[in-house]
Parts: sequence; structure tokens; C-alpha cells
Amino acid sequence: MNAPVILDVKGLKLRRGARDVLRSITLQVKRGELVALMGLSGEGKTTILRAIAALEPFDGGSIVVGHTQLAPCRRHPRPTVRALRDQVGMVFHHHCLFEHLSAAHNVWLAPVHVRRQAPAEAAAQARTLLEDLGVAHRADALPREISGGEAQRVAIARALAMDPPLLLMDEPTASLDPPRRRDLGETLRALTTSGRALLITSHDDDFVRDFATRVIVLSGGEVVEEGPPHRVIAHPQHPATERLLMTERARRRPAV
Repeated sequence: MNAPVILDVKGLKLRRGARDVLRSITLQVKRGELVALMGLSGEGKTTILRAIAALEPFDGGSIVVGHTQLAPCRRHPRPTVRALRDQVGMVFHHHCLFEHLSAAHNVWLAPVHVRRQAPAEAAAQARTLLEDLGVAHRADALPREISGGEAQRVAIARALAMDPPLLLMDEPTASLDPPRRRDLGETLRALTTSGRALLITSHDDDFVRDFATRVIVLSGGEVVEEGPPHRVIAHPQHPATERLLMTERARRRPAV
């Protein structure tokens, strides 16, 4: 039986000034999937994530997450945003942890202040999440006292603290070395086994090939190619996908 769709984006359009950043984006993500958005810089990958999380207004189309629908507007109604927060967690490119709070405090902040969960209960849950992600020993450390990989896992724990069925991640491997990228990939794969869906942006074709279940390639504000990573990356069918892969492999090539 097919897994249920948790995210349904149809005809998403977004304009900044005279520029059409997103022309007509249509995509779906099902529970249990790890879907990667790929494209050269400036193609709108992060903008799509921000629109889904109600952090970016859009001009056309629709976004449905679970039973919550976002429509084009300058500011989404507060009840809609509140409902969306139960459905979507977001991990930003640079983690965006609160620097004056410990790792554990970063994690339990939202459950206490948004869901009015008892602080002791939320703190215990935070410790459990940090333990599940392998960073319980850093629970009392400030963000400046932990490594980039540890900060990434704390940020994931913070996003999971509200138990959302959909997790959005912006360039999760950008600051990680190869062994830590693989560790993160295994962690994200484990998150999908419980039915959670992940939508990530990435330039890392090796990571996408090894861990994503599906890849969506953007160019010119549109989806130009979509399919299993092993096919799209090994046998690209669109010139934009070929350019993307050539650009990223050239960027990683050691200087001589």
C-alpha cells in the first residue's frame, strides 16, 4: 500500500521584484521518504523550504501539509501558522541555535512556550532526543562549545521536539566532513523508518545518491527532472542536471 502524502505543493509561484524566483513548482513528499531538492545556487531551493514553513509569503499555487493549507498572501493567519508548527520542523543551514542557551534548553524551549508542556517533562524529553541523536553528553554545553556536527544534531533534536511528521533541512551536510556526513545520513534514514518525511536541500550528490529516496532538480524556478537518485545522478536526462553535477564535481576537485 502506498504511503500517505504529507506534503503536497501545487503550482507554487514566488516573485521578488521583476524576477520570478519560483515559476510553478509542483511536488509531493510521502511519509517515509527522504526527498532531496537539488539545483545550482539561486534556483530557489531554500525559498521552497521557507514557503512550506510559512516563513516566506508566496504569490500563487498552494501548499498542503497534513490537514493544513497555505494560500497566497502577504501574511498567513495566526491559527494557520500555529497549526502548521505541529506539522513541520525546520533545521536551518547555519543551525540558528540560541547562543545564550544550552543545547538542552534550545531543544525544550518550544514545547514549553508553544505547547505549554511542563518544563520538567520537556527537559526530560529533550535529554532523550539528544541521547537518541548521540549528543546527550553535550546537553549542558553552549552552542559555541560544540562542533558543527554536534550543533547539527542539536538543531535536529530541536526540530523533532514538537514531533512533526515533516522535517525540512537546508543543506544539512554543508559543514560536515565525509565521516560525519555518513553518520548524519544514517541518522536521517532512521528518522524515516517511523513514517516521518524529510525534505532537504543539497549540493552533495554523493550524499543524495546514498541516502535520498528521491531527488528533484530545479532550474529556472521549475522542476526539470525527478526520480530515484541512482538514475538521476548516474544518467541525468536534462541539461540543467548535467550542469549541476559538473559544477559540483569541479568545485570539489582539489586545486593543483
